Amino acid sequence: MRQLCKGNVAIVKGALLAGCRSYYGYPITPASEIAEAAAEYMPQVGGTFLQAESEVAAINMVYGAASAGLRVMTASSGPGISLMQEGISYLAGSELPCVIVDVVRGGPGLGNIAPEQSDYFALVKGGGHGNYKNIVVAPASVQEMADLTRLAFELADRYRNPAVVLTDGFIGQMMEPLELQAVESVQPEKPWAVKGTRETRKNLIASIYLEPDELEAHVRKLEEKYKKAAEVESRHELYRAEDPEVLLVGYGITSRVLRSVVDMMRKEGVRAGLFRPITLWPFPAEALRHAARRAQMVLVVEMSTGQMVEDVRLTLDGRVDVEFYGRTGGNVPMADEVCKELTERMGMTAEWGV
Repeated sequence: MRQLCKGNVAIVKGALLAGCRSYYGYPITPASEIAEAAAEYMPQVGGTFLQAESEVAAINMVYGAASAGLRVMTASSGPGISLMQEGISYLAGSELPCVIVDVVRGGPGLGNIAPEQSDYFALVKGGGHGNYKNIVVAPASVQEMADLTRLAFELADRYRNPAVVLTDGFIGQMMEPLELQAVESVQPEKPWAVKGTRETRKNLIASIYLEPDELEAHVRKLEEKYKKAAEVESRHELYRAEDPEVLLVGYGITSRVLRSVVDMMRKEGVRAGLFRPITLWPFPAEALRHAARRAQMVLVVEMSTGQMVEDVRLTLDGRVDVEFYGRTGGNVPMADEVCKELTERMGMTAEWGV
C-alpha cells in the first residue's frame, strides 16, 4: 500500500509490521508524532501504549516489557535520551532487546527544537556507563524510517541488545511517499524471557555481577557478540562513487544534500561520489576504505561540530586527507555552500548559487 506519510509516523508503522505491540514514552519535539501515532495505532492491533511520567520511567518500562520477551520501543530527542542513558546501559548489560528512536534536536542542554545530528557520540559511542555498544541505524528518507525500524527490531533480537534508530528532525517531520507491504513477522523464540510462570521465574534478568571475575566473563561475552555484529551487520550506500577523486560522507538529511553536491560537482568536471553509512554502529569501515582507496580528498559533512568525522578519520588512518564541514543550531548545509566550500579547498574557482 502506497501512502503519503510523515517520517515520525512511518517509524510506528514500521514497528507494527515488525510485530511491536508495546510502546512506552514521553512526548518531546521533534519526536512527539511518534508517541501520537503509537497512541492511535497500538490499541488498534491489541497493543499497549502508555505515556510515562518521564523518560526515566519510560525506559524502565521498556526494560520490564523486554524482560517478558515482548518487542517493545520508545522514542525521544536529545534531552530525553540523556535521561534514558542509565536505563539503556541496564538493557545492554542485561542483554535485553528493544528499539529506541532518537529524533535529534539542537543542543547541548535544551538547545532548541530544530534538527541536528549532535547525538552521534551519545548513542554510537555508548552514552551510558560500562562496556557496551548500541546497534545504530540512520534513515535518510521516510521509507527508510519504516524499513530501518523493522531492521532494528530484527537486529535487537538477533543480538539481544538495544538497537537505536538515529534520525534528525528533518527526516522525522518531512512527508514523502511510503510503500508498506504486509508481511508476517516471525519473531524468535525467547526461552530466556520471564513469562509469569513458575518455570520462568528463574529467568528474572539483572545486570549485576558482584564477583569481579563473573562480571569480566559477562563483559567478554558481550564483546564477542559485538565483534560478530561488526563483521556481518554493517550497511552502506554508494552514489556515483565508482573511483571518485572526491568522496563525500554523510548520513541522514545531509546525505540527501550531498547527492545534489555530487551532481553539481560532476557538472564542473570533478569526479565526486557519496558514501552514506546506513549503520552508524557497526560502522562500515571496510566499505569506506574501499570507496576512498583512490580519492584525493574525503569531505565529511554533518549537522554538528564534527562527530562521525572521528570514525571516518580512524577508518582511513591517514591514507587520504579527511576534512570536515558542519552546521549547527538547526541549520542544514545547503548544496551551494558545500560546493563553494569544496571548490575552495580544492583550489578551484566556480560560480555557485547564481
